Order: sequence, then C-alpha cells, then structure tokens
Amino acid sequence: MSSCSDEAIPGQPIVLGCGQLCLDYLVTVPSFPIPDQKIRGTSFKVQGGGNTGNSLTCVARLGLPSRILAKVADDSYGRYMVEELESSGVDTSFCMNAKDGASHFNYAIVDNQTNTRTCIYTPGYPPLLPYDLTESLLLDVLDGVRVLYVNGRSREAELLLAQKAHSKNISILINAEKKRAGLDELLDLADYAICSTNFPQQWTESPSSPSALLSMLIRLPKLKFVIMTLGEHGCVMLERCSNEVSGSEEETDIDELHESLKQSTDFTSVLPVCNSSLVTRLTGNVTGRLVIVTAEKILPSELVDTTGAGDAFTGALLYGNTLH
Repeated sequence: MSSCSDEAIPGQPIVLGCGQLCLDYLVTVPSFPIPDQKIRGTSFKVQGGGNTGNSLTCVARLGLPSRILAKVADDSYGRYMVEELESSGVDTSFCMNAKDGASHFNYAIVDNQTNTRTCIYTPGYPPLLPYDLTESLLLDVLDGVRVLYVNGRSREAELLLAQKAHSKNISILINAEKKRAGLDELLDLADYAICSTNFPQQWTESPSSPSALLSMLIRLPKLKFVIMTLGEHGCVMLERCSNEVSGSEEETDIDELHESLKQSTDFTSVLPVCNSSLVTRLTGNVTGRLVIVTAEKILPSELVDTTGAGDAFTGALLYGNTLH
C-alpha cells in the first residue's frame, strides 16, 4: 500500500474499525492449477490485508481520519502490517501487542485467465477478547468517532464495543459475509448492513433476495438500509424511509418492485448506473425504496485482480456515511 493521497483534517469525524489484521501473500498465475500440477507464478507480493485494515485504508486515503482497534502479534509480520497502515494514515495507537502471538495470514491465488482470486486463510492467535477492553479504553477509542465498523470476526469484543458505541449514539455499520456465532446480536445494534450475495437469504431463509432484504428491515428495526453486493454486477440496496405515503396506497410486493426496477435499469452502460424506485409502502409495515446500482464495466485487459474490491466498496460507504 502506498502513502495516503489525502491528509485528514483535524477535528473531522473519525471512522473506527474493529477487526483482525491479516498478511496477504498474493501470487499471480496464468491459470488456476489442477491437482498435483507444478506451475510458475507470474508475480508475487506480500501486503497487509483483511476486511478491516483494507476498508480503513480506503477511508484514510479518501481524506477522513480512521482508527483501528485490534490485537496484533508482536512478530515481524504484525509490525509490518501496523507500519503499512500508519503509512496510509490509519491511527494504530489502539493496536494491542500480543507477546508470543502469531499473525493471521492469507494465501491468495490470482488467476489471470478468469480474473478471480482464491483465498486460503490461516488464523493467528490470540484473538481480541472482551477482557482486553477496559472501560477507560472503550471511552478513549470511541472519542470523536461517528461510525463504527464491525464484521463479527472478534464477535465478543466487537459486541462489547458496539454496545458502548450504541449508548453514545455512534452509528454502526456491519459487514455480514456469512452466518457466524454471535452475529445476530451485532446485527440488532447495526444502523447499516453490507451483505454478501448469499447472506440475506441464508440468514432470513426467504425465497428470494429482494424478500430477504425486506425481511432484514422487518426483523432489525434499527437498520436504516441493507446493501447486498453482487460483485461485477454492482449491488442492490433497500433503504428504510420516514417519508409518508398515501394512506390509501396498497402494499407493494418487493419481488414485483425489483423486477420492475430491473426492467428500467440500463445494464449495458459502461459507467455505473443508479436506479431508484419511488418511496413505497412495503409488506411488514415498512416504507422504503429499492435501489439498483450497476458496476463500472472494466475491460479484462485493464483488470489486475479483484483482491480487496469489496473492502474498497465498504471503505467508500463508510466515508459517505460519516460525512452524511
């Protein structure tokens, strides 16, 4: 990661992320290997990674103060990752050194043929635990924070931090990639949720993605919006709205609304397209709007790899919500 392109201005609201630091070993290959095959890589690099570190780096490079709370192994890899975050403008003063710990690391195979990446994750130790978070530390780390970012990987510590943030009226954004133990308690506290393509249906057991997004808003009354990412196809957002609609207006079926919105969306555009429905009364006493956003179409010859793309999306969303 290079140094940040925009310096944060003192006094600006802070984005706090709680999570793990992970070292990425990235090897690029002409095509994904088959079992028992020996192939030659075309490039190799080592860099810091992990959802939290990547997203906060994006926030810092966009010009907002970002701060990370993490437990970091006191080894050469841990020190390297902390220094890399600092070079991008991320405040690492709340990173705790774990003596005799081992850093998390991840092998990523970048396939030039399909422009995809496959990750093999090896967890480190020890994890961030609730007893690491004293009352004074919680007060200090949340000072000046407007948005807290969590993903449930250090669930018990994140829950304690999120409860404290909630009591101080700090907004909470959660990245829900897959069902994890303790994730439901974090979702109950969340103001905003970003989900992987499959998570909404897996979590709600709804028959379709649009109905799953609606079910999340019904089950999580604090949630202002939920976004489902779709990779190269963009994303879909369902936003809760306070706007009043006509009392005589009938409830709109979410699947029919989604299909109608798809029909009016230009999926052939090279540049991103944002297409929103009107504010509508939906099933479950929810008033909201559905939004389809397409992704910019990038030529295969211009695409390096997709490592960290979702984290960059999250970082941009954190930036926008902090300034909102």
